Amino acid sequence: MSQVFKLTPIEIQRAGWEALKNQLGLVGALRFLLQYEKGEGDYTTLRRELFKDETVENLIERMKKEGKI
Repeated sequence: MSQVFKLTPIEIQRAGWEALKNQLGLVGALRFLLQYEKGEGDYTTLRRELFKDETVENLIERMKKEGKI
């Protein structure tokens, strides 16, 4: 089992930040993080409403027809 699964959420955040800094440098890591917004709303509720009458098979068929897969 990977050691990553034993890390706490804070330890994961710290390790991720260190990886970003090591790979991109401090300025690059900060620029990377600034690209993300927390967002708003409740995606779970929205997703349930959007796809309430859909099946996985139906969605896959639609994606095939639209050339998305």
